[in-house]
Amino acid sequence: MSTDRRHPEGLLGKKVGMTQFFTEDGRCVPVTAIEVGPCYIIQVKTEEKDGYKAVQLGFEPRKAQRVSAPMTGHFTKAGSGCFNHLGEIRCDAEALGWTEAGKELKVADVFTDGDLVDVSGVSKGRGFAGVVKRFRVAGQPASRGTHESFRNIGSIGCNKFPSRVFKNKKMPGRMGGRDVTTQNLKVVGVRPQDNVLLVEGGIPGAQGGLVVIRKARKGVKSSQAAA
Repeated sequence: MSTDRRHPEGLLGKKVGMTQFFTEDGRCVPVTAIEVGPCYIIQVKTEEKDGYKAVQLGFEPRKAQRVSAPMTGHFTKAGSGCFNHLGEIRCDAEALGWTEAGKELKVADVFTDGDLVDVSGVSKGRGFAGVVKRFRVAGQPASRGTHESFRNIGSIGCNKFPSRVFKNKKMPGRMGGRDVTTQNLKVVGVRPQDNVLLVEGGIPGAQGGLVVIRKARKGVKSSQAAA
């Protein structure tokens, strides 16, 4: 059994918002519009030099005077301008032909209709939240003597044994603001002229948030699955 991890190719993008899409058979499905690219190759990392294979991509142009001197030098090597966002995609750049610094990558160069993709982003921050909102705990009974503790978690341990609270106990705390990946979302539309990708369902993050879209690590094309 092979232990090599699969690292599919992908691009950087920005969540535009949600809308609806009508399929050929008349179904109305909720979709998320993602502005994907154009991304530019800033640096190619190799097994020999860096210990792993990856491609560093730049997304969203930025004025050079708003970039620090070290980052300006880094961007100058690629010769494609400065960018707001930098992100690494673990993939085999040589096999994909992504070995040229400064090369432009568009949404249609990577994704097609029917692909399954994994979308990673930072979930919306909800601030400090109780267990009812954070973990959907049922709370306490509304009768039988309950007084001013309807949304409390209740007992969190025992004084006799183990005389402590276990790790990972569901407790009140900060909710959201975490790295989240939604897997196997179907691509229902590619709009090369607008650099927009339409994926079925919702993705992590707020509107305008940075996301990483990769080919699905576990999934296959829907056409192959149907066959």
